[in-house]
Amino acid sequence: MMDIRGLAYVVAETTDLAKWKNYAENVLGMMTVAAPDGGLYVRMDERQFRFAIQTGQRNAYVASGWEVVNQQAFDAAVQTLRDAKVEYTLEDAALCALRRAQQVVSFQDPSGNRHEVSWGFTSDFAHFASPAGVSRFITGNIGMGHTVLPAPNFAQTAEFLKAVMGFELSDIFNFKPPGTEGVVLPIHFLHCNNARHHSLAIAGFPVESGCVHVMVEVEDMPEVGRAMDRMASHKVRQSATLGQHTNDRMTSFYMRTPSEFDIEYGYGGAVVDWQEHIVHEFTRVSLWGHDFSVSQSDLLKQEG
Repeated sequence: MMDIRGLAYVVAETTDLAKWKNYAENVLGMMTVAAPDGGLYVRMDERQFRFAIQTGQRNAYVASGWEVVNQQAFDAAVQTLRDAKVEYTLEDAALCALRRAQQVVSFQDPSGNRHEVSWGFTSDFAHFASPAGVSRFITGNIGMGHTVLPAPNFAQTAEFLKAVMGFELSDIFNFKPPGTEGVVLPIHFLHCNNARHHSLAIAGFPVESGCVHVMVEVEDMPEVGRAMDRMASHKVRQSATLGQHTNDRMTSFYMRTPSEFDIEYGYGGAVVDWQEHIVHEFTRVSLWGHDFSVSQSDLLKQEG
């Protein structure tokens, strides 16, 4: 199995780069810089990017970038793919330079989600200075946050993520869409080798944009409130109201990105001792708040 240490970056595609730049700087409160491929790097800490936005013919999520600690761990990850007979690509120097990494290997899971595993990030350690005054995003050795991906081939994908990529189950939610009878859509929350409650989750339904949401975390509740104000003033679509989750205790709200997946913007995510954690199924998404009525409506349209 691989020894993944966290979500290093995500890659998205957009038909409107200027809209993403405005959204990243003035709503998310992140820095941006032009990328070598004509796209956009979005920074939320001292790394050269955490979101790589490329121009294209659609608005969608493209890839999840996962990090291992060194070349030995990277070589072991590639050997794991070989042993599991997974098709993979050792990316060329151009793609590695674009991802600001020493080496990158890419592959797909059984639901078609693209994953990239890399080691040896390059950084000038330039000071992060949010254009919107955000004090700090919680990143470091627990990664940039988490991502939630569609997994229509749910059982195969869950097994692949655990047996090949080395993720372990944190907990389970079986979503029963309102207004349906007997429909149960599984969602599994998965952790890697860090203390975040989950770095990855998979949902047993298709999502047109290729991603349900990406979570980013700030260091206090006022930063969440200010982000909500910026969302409203820039007329960004809100996908879920403010609330606190039952499983990772994150207090957050959700809003739509220009690439049509959501950002969860939150504070206070749980730090977990995995030696003490007990896997369980929870039946309520949130302790309070988090009205997902818009997102659920969209999902039901897709299912119908």
